[in-house]
Amino acid sequence: MRIFNKLKNAFSLSLILIGSISLWSQSHYLQQVNFTSVKITDQFWAPRMKTNHEVTIPISFAKSEETGRIKNFKVAAKLEPGAFCSTYPYDDSDVFKIIEGASYSLQLFPDPLLEAKLDTLISYIAQAQEPDGYLYTNRTIDSLHMHPWVGKKRWENDPKSSHELYNVGHLYEAAVAHYLATGKTTLLQVAIKNADLVAHDFLDKRLPYYPGHQEIELGLVKLYKVTGNERYLDLAKYFLDIRKGGKEYNQAHLPVSQQSEIVGHAVRATYMYSAMADVAALKSAPEYQAAILKIWNDLIDGKYYITGGIGSQASNEGFGKAYELPNEEAYCETCASIGNVLWNYRMFLMDADGKYYDVLERTLYNALLSGVSLSGDRFFYPNPLESHGQHERQAWFDCACCPSNICRFLPSVPGYIYAMDSSIVYVNLFIQNEAALQVGNHLTHFELSTKYPWEGKVIIRIKDSNPLPFTIAIRIPGWARGEAVPSNLYEFTDDNVSPWKLKVNNKNYPFEFSKGYVFIHKTWNSGDKIELELPMEVQTIKAHPAVKADSGKIALQRGPLVYCLEWADQPNIDLWNIAINRQKGFKIYSDNSLLPGCLNIQGEACRLDNSKANDCFEFKAIPYFLWAHRGKGSMRVWMPYLASHE
Repeated sequence: MRIFNKLKNAFSLSLILIGSISLWSQSHYLQQVNFTSVKITDQFWAPRMKTNHEVTIPISFAKSEETGRIKNFKVAAKLEPGAFCSTYPYDDSDVFKIIEGASYSLQLFPDPLLEAKLDTLISYIAQAQEPDGYLYTNRTIDSLHMHPWVGKKRWENDPKSSHELYNVGHLYEAAVAHYLATGKTTLLQVAIKNADLVAHDFLDKRLPYYPGHQEIELGLVKLYKVTGNERYLDLAKYFLDIRKGGKEYNQAHLPVSQQSEIVGHAVRATYMYSAMADVAALKSAPEYQAAILKIWNDLIDGKYYITGGIGSQASNEGFGKAYELPNEEAYCETCASIGNVLWNYRMFLMDADGKYYDVLERTLYNALLSGVSLSGDRFFYPNPLESHGQHERQAWFDCACCPSNICRFLPSVPGYIYAMDSSIVYVNLFIQNEAALQVGNHLTHFELSTKYPWEGKVIIRIKDSNPLPFTIAIRIPGWARGEAVPSNLYEFTDDNVSPWKLKVNNKNYPFEFSKGYVFIHKTWNSGDKIELELPMEVQTIKAHPAVKADSGKIALQRGPLVYCLEWADQPNIDLWNIAINRQKGFKIYSDNSLLPGCLNIQGEACRLDNSKANDCFEFKAIPYFLWAHRGKGSMRVWMPYLASHE
């Protein structure tokens, strides 16, 4: 236990010193603010996180019990008799993701019963681990009758489908989250023992099996940050560097540093690019940085939905050709949206450019939130932009990656609001919160007040008594500057966006503007106040002419939210037989029927089969993430519009 006490004390000291986790030691030095330093107090995200704690996490545990995912660990530990009793060999990973989410959630909502439940579950996992550190219940339960995807020897079938390395990658992430949230090393010991085995087999014995589903690389980086063991970082890089001679489907067709196009399975892709960004910084690999920048541009230039969803094809759960963006057939897996957030966050930390947060925010408020119901107990796997009524959220899936991913992501949102760079505090998301950030040698308290995304007014107050010189950098979203996305894939149909406004202590104040951020240099005192006013008009968006699915159509956006028309608001109207008359303009109205504080859009639409004035009506549009809460029915994000109307 001495090594773990030393590990724990060293890491606790680092939290006391900086209150954050440093991700970048090379090139641009940015720090991730620990989610425990930020308390969300708004009426948009805080209720969702509470629902996640009270509903999503408990039902995820219950479903894992019901489907045999948790029993697999008991059987592997010889605590119960039986065979492998769930569907897929990667089902271990769902349990690890739920543990990760529950650990995050304990920081937000202290819960002795949940903590005890985790302790019991972790004891099953520890007992299921083989003496040398191997942990994979499908093989441990019965090595003679394994799932057909699993090879006879450890790891040998991982490049194809065994998911042995994928599973333990999620184990590492769960172990780090559990340790940070509780201070307990029970799961961390399991993860370290396993990682040491993997490092021995791959770094020392030079096994050539690259991960078929990228994930372990991300987990190894997190494990390295907690333990300081360089072998874990070396192992993450090893797994990236041996990817070659495989398929585009899992991005193994070329060495990762030679890839320039986003291809294949979307979740695998974003997990890999996230790990490349981490390793690029921590091990100074500029070839990784160059590659993921090219890949990011390929995504944003032609393979990215206006909702922030990625992955247009169901056949490979991933990417097609440039501008191949069908709406009703759009896959846009919920896990891919989470992966897109993870990747863009790391791109921002690498380059401090607001364009990455523009992409992150669009995905966060639209495609990602669509993946879980307001009640927290029903989920979308794909998130299409159009429906004839065949889509509805499900209570669970045989492949349950999306529900478990949601339950681990939502409580981590506080960690995405701020970032640090020496004496600069970056304000990246406008979510009401109270934060304690280490600026230099001072613990500085911030209070951010806003009703975003419904309103554009943001107030930031400094709550400290000691004068302190530092810089506050506030992101001005691209949509508030007339830029729909950071490419020409989508554009606003007009340029008359109202100007955003900024004041410090009720006065205009000189600032610098760079890479989407306002930089305010000042000696800050207790009570100082920044007021930001973002324009919140309804904006209409058009797609690049090469996107055939959106030709002659527009989408509606207000602030970060994309809107859609749904059957329930247009009773007895065929959504495929109407066009929006945008010349009439749009109005905003409050509607609490779906969500308290929600603001919807009204405008005029006309039937296409008879476009006379008396055959027009008032349409209503709701935020896209709220669709499919009122039963099955039609929905459209992209709508035809009237070029002129008489």
